Amino acid sequence: MTNRIQPGNTEDPGHGDPRPDLPGGSSPQTASGGSSVPSPADEDGSAPAAFFADSDGHESAGSAPDGNAAEETAFAWSQEDAPSPDEEAPGVPGPERRLLAQCGSDIQDEDFVHPADRAEHLEQLPLDKQLCVLTHLPAEEAADALAELDEEDASDLLENMDAEDAARRLSEMDTDDAVDILDEVEPDHREMLLNNLPVDDAEELRMLLRFDPDTAAGVMNTDIITVPEHSTVDEAIQIIRTELEEKEMPYYVYVVDEKDTLKGVISLRELMLAKKGTLISEMIAKREVFSVDFDTDKSEVARLLGHYNFICLPVVDRDRHLMGVVTHDDVLDIIQEDASADMLGMVGAGQDEDVDTPWQRSVALRLPWLAINMCTSAISAFIVSLFEGSIAQMALLAVLMPMVANQAGNTGRQALAVMIRQLAMESFDAKRSWGAVARECKIGLGTGLVMALLAFAGVYCISEGHNTMLAAVMATALMLDMLLGAVAGGAIPLVLRWLGRDPAQASSIFLTALTDSGGFFIFLGLATAMLL
Repeated sequence: MTNRIQPGNTEDPGHGDPRPDLPGGSSPQTASGGSSVPSPADEDGSAPAAFFADSDGHESAGSAPDGNAAEETAFAWSQEDAPSPDEEAPGVPGPERRLLAQCGSDIQDEDFVHPADRAEHLEQLPLDKQLCVLTHLPAEEAADALAELDEEDASDLLENMDAEDAARRLSEMDTDDAVDILDEVEPDHREMLLNNLPVDDAEELRMLLRFDPDTAAGVMNTDIITVPEHSTVDEAIQIIRTELEEKEMPYYVYVVDEKDTLKGVISLRELMLAKKGTLISEMIAKREVFSVDFDTDKSEVARLLGHYNFICLPVVDRDRHLMGVVTHDDVLDIIQEDASADMLGMVGAGQDEDVDTPWQRSVALRLPWLAINMCTSAISAFIVSLFEGSIAQMALLAVLMPMVANQAGNTGRQALAVMIRQLAMESFDAKRSWGAVARECKIGLGTGLVMALLAFAGVYCISEGHNTMLAAVMATALMLDMLLGAVAGGAIPLVLRWLGRDPAQASSIFLTALTDSGGFFIFLGLATAMLL
């Protein structure tokens, strides 16, 4: 029996151990040192002496390999051949020369350089040096490094590489990584790259590029291993051995029928422990298999993967044909992207903005929300102007106004952060969400009461003649405005969700408008009514 995952479904996933023991597997090495990069070519055009990796991953010094030596590609200067930081090297500026020398020193101490470390070193080099490194690396290693880079940076590199070289590196990538990078490539150049790929690879990538990148199909990996439902355990193991020559070690094996309809999921651990003659169909009988539709939002996929503690989730079409899987490493990227977008959106910055975004684009992204903020500030200023006479009669009111607004704003931002986090981690449940708003009201009342007592004591001490009424007005206004902030902070994300908008988008701007305007009106209104 099959079952699509629905939010709130808490039945056992039936995947077996979500962290299966992988036979013959080993923990990947990590390199504490960095990777290194090749030096510029000598004046006569030959490549410099470098370190080369043999089939066992060991390194040896020697001259640069020719273009046919895919297994022995130059990656770094040797410590002996690299110029010292104090020496002059024609065409290589001092900072770059020192970085290249340091990379060469680091690589000697490690038998294995993790792609993430290699990518980190690449990011410190100018574009031409990055291209030099990627050109000399074996296609598979270059592909791994490109996959670790930011998609925009990786796309810039591919656009500046020879089309055939770039296509060879693309063909070595997981399909989901290749699609993410191709999404950032200019359409004309993207088509050129696809035309240089093997026909089957190009067709698969073109198909994936048609999907919305924010859906399960947009982040899925199609390099999966499937076995027929009527095969035996030993036949399935043989299929896996054959497929592993071109595909990565799977977490699960997916069982399909002759039409590629998903029938079940078996962990590698279960497969290794089963008797050889056991039919796969018997192992998946009476077991539910969870999947997600291809158009499921990727944030929902991430939530489901975390909720059920899966390592990956299969993606199916409307007829339950298996299309691919979304893996845990993809989900980590999704979570990071969502968290960054929420953080930036709360203050009205561009949700895809970073320090490398052109300043003109950042200005365009931020201006609309700053203009809205100016309009809401004008409302607050108008409210204050209504009480100009009261402020003129009692100047201390102007001194106390910022305290009221700031405390309410802080209370609201605390409630806002809690509510946005809940909406990001759980499916939208109106009853539970409004219950959370009621909880924030209680918190606002509790904290407001404590702060009101402190404010009463403070104003009583600093006011001329120990003005009890002014202290009471301040305490009352502060408690009411903190309650307003708590309600607004809890309700604004829900209202935005109800309107079909991102709950994190500019929430703090609307919150500030409510707490400032409401706080000034409550405080100055009470002061005018009770003191003047």
